[in-house]
Amino acid sequence: MDVHHFTTDALDPAERFGAWHDLTATALIPTVIGSEHADDFHAEAHILDLGAVQVAAMRYRPLSSSRTPRLISRSDPGYYQLSLTLSGEMWISQGGRDTTLGAGDLMVYDSSLPFHGGTRSEEGRLGHIVAQFPKALLPLPAREAERLVALRMGSDSGFGAMLAQFLVRLAADWGSRQDEAPGGASFAESEAPRLTRVMLDLLAGAAGPYLDAASAQEPESRRHALFLRIQEFVRLRLADPGLTPHTIAAAHHISVRYLHLLCQEHGVTVSGWIRDRRLDRARRDLADPAQRAAPVHDIAARWGFRHHAAFSRAFRTAYGCTPSEYRACAQRQ
Repeated sequence: MDVHHFTTDALDPAERFGAWHDLTATALIPTVIGSEHADDFHAEAHILDLGAVQVAAMRYRPLSSSRTPRLISRSDPGYYQLSLTLSGEMWISQGGRDTTLGAGDLMVYDSSLPFHGGTRSEEGRLGHIVAQFPKALLPLPAREAERLVALRMGSDSGFGAMLAQFLVRLAADWGSRQDEAPGGASFAESEAPRLTRVMLDLLAGAAGPYLDAASAQEPESRRHALFLRIQEFVRLRLADPGLTPHTIAAAHHISVRYLHLLCQEHGVTVSGWIRDRRLDRARRDLADPAQRAAPVHDIAARWGFRHHAAFSRAFRTAYGCTPSEYRACAQRQ
C-alpha cells in the first residue's frame, strides 16, 4: 500500500497555502478554500491509498472550504467522504443540513452536492481523518445513505466507537512512519481489501441508529457492494497465478458456490472474468512502445498466465490475432 507524507514546513511561506490547496484538490476533491493564515500556512497530511479507498490524516490551520456547482459539473468522482474530527471544530452546510462537529464526531458528506464549511481551533490547528470511497461501496441502500449526508454521528459507544478507533489506529500505524519511504506501513498491500471491508461495515453499523432498521441492510445492496469489493480484490491480484475462485471466496468469507452465483447475477463467470481482465492488461503492455523489448512470454507471465501457449490461444480468441501480431500492428500506428 502506498503511503504519502506531506508538510508545508519544507516550503517557503509564500508557497504553503497554494501547495495545500493543490494537495487537497488532488488527494481529496477540488474545492475553493480560503484562510486568514494564507500568508504562512502550516499543515501536514499522511495519506494511505487502499485502492478503492483513500484515507488521509491531516492537521492544518483554520480555513473555509466550498464545493461549488461549477466544480461539481467540471469533475465529480461520485465519492462519499467519511470525516472523523480529532481536535478543533468543523462546520458544514450540505443537503439542507447545517452541522457542527467537535472532537470525536463522525460525519459523511457527498462529493456530488455543493457544500460550504470551515474549521476553528483554539489550539492553532484542526486535526481530522478523512476516508473517501465510491458511493457504491457503502453497504447501504442509496436512499438510506443519502440520509446520512452532513449528519453528525457520535463515537462514544457501539459501532461509532469501533469505527473511530479503527480510523485512529490505522492513521497511527502509518503516520508514525513518516520518516520511512512510501509503503512503510505495517499492513501488506494484499490486506487493503479487508481493511476497506472492515471500515465500510463499521460505518454501516454506526449509521444503523440513524436509519430505519428494516431497510438498513437490504440484501440486494449488500450483494452489489460485495461484488464491487471482489472486483477490487481481483484487480489488485491479477498478476498472481494462484488467484482462483477458492482464494477469492476465502478472502471474502463466502462459499465458492455463492461466489459463482454472485458473478452469474452480473453475467460473468469467475474464471472468464479473471482471464478477460488479465488479457486486457497484457494487451495494453503489448501496445506500449516503452515495453517493445519485453518478450511476449514475460508479459504473459507478468499477468498470471503460467503457460505461453494457453495465453496465445486465449489472446487470439479474444482479439482475433496472436500477441506478436497485435504488438506489431499496435506499434506501427
